[in-house]
Amino acid sequence: MKSFIGYKCSLCASEYLPGQVAYTCPADGGNLDVILDYKAIRKKYQAEDITNRRVTSLWRYEPFLPVNQPKGEDTPLHIAGWTPVFKMPRLAEKLGLQHVWVKDESRNPTASFKDRASAVVVARAQELKAQVVVAASTGNAGAALAGMSAAVHQQAVIFAPKSAPPAKVAQLLVFGAKVILVDGNYDDAFDLSIKTSQEFGWYCRNTGYNPFTLEGKKTAAFEIWEWWLEAHRDWHQQDSPLNNHPTLTIFVSVGDGNIISGIHKGFKELLALGWIETLPRIIGVQAEGSAAVAQAFQANTEAIQPVDAKTIADSVSVNYPRDGVRAVRAAKETDGTYITVSDAEILQAIAELGRVGVFAEPAGAVAYAGLVKGVASGAVGSATPVLVLNTGSGLKDVRAALQAVPSAPIVEPTLEAVKKIL
Repeated sequence: MKSFIGYKCSLCASEYLPGQVAYTCPADGGNLDVILDYKAIRKKYQAEDITNRRVTSLWRYEPFLPVNQPKGEDTPLHIAGWTPVFKMPRLAEKLGLQHVWVKDESRNPTASFKDRASAVVVARAQELKAQVVVAASTGNAGAALAGMSAAVHQQAVIFAPKSAPPAKVAQLLVFGAKVILVDGNYDDAFDLSIKTSQEFGWYCRNTGYNPFTLEGKKTAAFEIWEWWLEAHRDWHQQDSPLNNHPTLTIFVSVGDGNIISGIHKGFKELLALGWIETLPRIIGVQAEGSAAVAQAFQANTEAIQPVDAKTIADSVSVNYPRDGVRAVRAAKETDGTYITVSDAEILQAIAELGRVGVFAEPAGAVAYAGLVKGVASGAVGSATPVLVLNTGSGLKDVRAALQAVPSAPIVEPTLEAVKKIL
């Protein structure tokens, strides 16, 4: 790719050419940032060159990706991204806010945000002519990798903890991936997948390890940028009091830290291109039982200490976040913060989102639970425009969804029986 010029370590700032490294920094193991030639991009593209494109997927932003879109069209890999943003006036009224939106990533081909990273990683694997792509996952990343791989006949191997929700394991199997359930947690599966990739020469997709995952996830920031531009146009036409370009606040659920880091990187690139004047405020939300990043942020340190993760939100249940340092920076460098929420608050958030038409899995509902708590604590003001990211479909974990709502009554097939319960 003409714009892909190398990598930079997020810890020691060492730089490498594209062919020198594949995963993490050889010097200190730090996560690598893909570096693009922003000068060349600015010379070739204006913002209108992107906003006027007809492509309605993450490949709309191919000029800012370090891979080419694989040949072919109309497969799940080619249509990932470009998810809708819904205005939520009832949620806004309930919370005492003026503007609340939800960006619903459950509309992706395998029903989660992870399709963005997997589409880009599989495209990279195709360029490298990798025989097998391997990943560790609690379900969503694996399902995304399996689905994107199936679309282009790429072999995939997924390691998942045996506790992964059955619906997520079913996706892995149906997509034809080789699934290996690990008698341990996500961190055990992660370590095992690294060992097998090294042993067999497989290409590893792992979050917070493969730098190309961040490149897929940053595309959500580009979409939010385009949507925000359109929102401002509408406000100008309506003579809205928000015409003074308020700062958008984005709520993101955090596990490994790669999603919030990717969104942060996307906005930093837009700033480097001169297409935005300021970064939006990014607030990370973690489950109380899996809050290693939040604890580091509150302690004002980048030293991430492992926790014994236990939460109903399996997709963000991580002992040691592999992208924790960049996740801390995402909030710190945007004047954001971190909020932690209980499992009970997560279940309540599932129910509240459901009542406005969004079916979120626990990890997706974490972000909205954080908004509720943020309003109560004063972290968000009434005039603050807020975007909540729902990262996955509630169909991923029906067992959790059923805990969030009352059970359905069983009645005899008579009108009288129905009248008794109404």
